[in-house]
Amino acid sequence: MQIRENKLVNFQEENSIKLKKIDYVEFYVGNAQQAAYFYCKSFGFKAIAYAGLETGVRDRKSFVLEQSDIRFVFTSPLTPDGPVAEYVRLHGDGVYNIALLVDDARTCFQTAIARGAKPIQEPTVFKGENGYIIKAAIAGYSGDLIHSFIERHNYSEFAPQYHPIENIPIAIPTGLVDIDHIVINVELGKMDLWAEFYHQVLDLQESQQFTSDDISTKYSSLMSKVLQNNTGQIRFPINEPAPKYHKSQIQEYLDFHHGPGVQHIALRTNDIVQVVRQLRSNGIEFLDTPETYYQNLPNRIGEIDEDINTLRDLKILLDRDETGYLLQIFTKPLVARPTFFIEIIQRKGAEGLGNGNFQALFEAIEREQANRGNL
Repeated sequence: MQIRENKLVNFQEENSIKLKKIDYVEFYVGNAQQAAYFYCKSFGFKAIAYAGLETGVRDRKSFVLEQSDIRFVFTSPLTPDGPVAEYVRLHGDGVYNIALLVDDARTCFQTAIARGAKPIQEPTVFKGENGYIIKAAIAGYSGDLIHSFIERHNYSEFAPQYHPIENIPIAIPTGLVDIDHIVINVELGKMDLWAEFYHQVLDLQESQQFTSDDISTKYSSLMSKVLQNNTGQIRFPINEPAPKYHKSQIQEYLDFHHGPGVQHIALRTNDIVQVVRQLRSNGIEFLDTPETYYQNLPNRIGEIDEDINTLRDLKILLDRDETGYLLQIFTKPLVARPTFFIEIIQRKGAEGLGNGNFQALFEAIEREQANRGNL
């Protein structure tokens, strides 16, 4: 979807789109039941709602998973045609909808359309026993990523035709508390266009920018811009590949995903050591970090609360900025194609994305690319 340039104008603050937080992220997958089981058993989510044939939905099956303030929806097709089946055929398992919680879905939708967004769903009211929700949706800049606007008023269910799951299986939470940021990979030369879309249509502001000089090895590199709302609750880093000798991780993603899309979701925790221990015990594999990374770490990071030896054993990365430090680690791809993965992050005051870890992360991903024969 291209921005309609004749409709992109500067809006005053009173006409701005006020986004509160991410309401949920919906994945289109080949088998929603298996995906839900995996995230419950491996990441500690709880399955809270279901939609399918039994609830009056004829073309798809969905499970809603929840942990603290994180909500994932996994949807798979029940027929060989239709939008869900077509998405999975082209992209494999991936993120289709980043739904945004707002106070006024009608105004957000109308403003976004006036600014050039393509409508996907007109504002629709769904009433429940004790309340109602209003849902509308627009297309992202391009590809198969959309954004819903969700307005909730004492609505007890997740959404229409979603029924609460009776006798919810016992799930052991792992300590994940919120979505920190969602990273989008786009084609070479498209980063600025995506950033302009989010700025002009959704009032997100650019908070950071990285060039190929900041994120590169002798083999490959990338460029990135970070867009976020005024509260920092919604943050979208947008990456594009930079030309170099070999295929970058961004280009590998684009080749296997067949177009732009969500590369990874960063989930925040208040105790990354406990979370990583539990996730490793649950069978989650993380990118490796060489011993040399930790040799000069105390001098680079300064005083921290955690034990360096523990972080070394768990392969957790650290970075510091002017406001504090953070800890982070990245899983290997969680789907069949080398596309989507999860980041675990803990913030101790730091507001960045782990800029000092970009080199180590890039090299770790390149080692995995080489193992796959895709570097």
